Amino acid sequence: MSGRLFLVGTPIGNLGDMTERAKETLAGVDVVAAEDTRRTGRLLSRFGIKRPLVSLFEGNEARRTAELLTGLREGKDVALVTDAGMPLISDPGHRLVRACVDEGIDVRVVPGPSAVTAGLAVSGLPSDRFVFEGFLPRKAGDRRERLRSLADEQRTIVVFESPVRLETLLRDVLEEVGDRRVAVARELTKLHEEVVRGRASEVLARIAGAEPKGEVVVVIEGRARGDDVALAELVVEARRLVDDGMRKREAASSVAKRHDASANAIYEALIGPGS
Repeated sequence: MSGRLFLVGTPIGNLGDMTERAKETLAGVDVVAAEDTRRTGRLLSRFGIKRPLVSLFEGNEARRTAELLTGLREGKDVALVTDAGMPLISDPGHRLVRACVDEGIDVRVVPGPSAVTAGLAVSGLPSDRFVFEGFLPRKAGDRRERLRSLADEQRTIVVFESPVRLETLLRDVLEEVGDRRVAVARELTKLHEEVVRGRASEVLARIAGAEPKGEVVVVIEGRARGDDVALAELVVEARRLVDDGMRKREAASSVAKRHDASANAIYEALIGPGS
């Protein structure tokens, strides 16, 4: 009889979020596969758990999957954990799970904390429908292209970002999807948890020059539907682009494209009295 693969959620910061079932599962398996064995080793030690550890990360996922499958076929139980949160969410492990599913090996989940849902819940933005995009591409052109593809997305958008690229991401959000409401969450569940909310331009101004630590969850408002976006709001968005150096006609066209609105109406409002 084959063993079982357990997908075990671990704390994203506060160790008090470790569930009893997670501790029991990790203590009872034959081997724990971890993205970072040193980090997971410290976690296990904190709870007095001593189990064999092997690494499973992007660079060795194919080889390690084959090795773990051999053990599972022999009846050994395996737990898969990531550095923090739920396994497979912007982390390796899908290859192993897919192989187990294909072979009929029992795969079970031990739910735990998730930065995705934690960031969404605390963002203050609509949470009934959302899309998770993981880490956006590092290269500027690729990142902007991905954001452009999300410009018409009406669901709330959740992404992960490195603190060193956070300002760049927010500038790209302004340029490609507009001055939407966003929430930037860092150090979730930790002592210095912080959530900065507001329009992208406002949040950018508040964090400019800061050096946030740790991975960041960024939640972006989805595109409003059709007539839900008033002309006045579109003009405000266009004016921000003009203030950043864009010509009025270009700003009007850019905003109109994002919101499926009239570029002429926006442009006329931009050049009208008092503009």
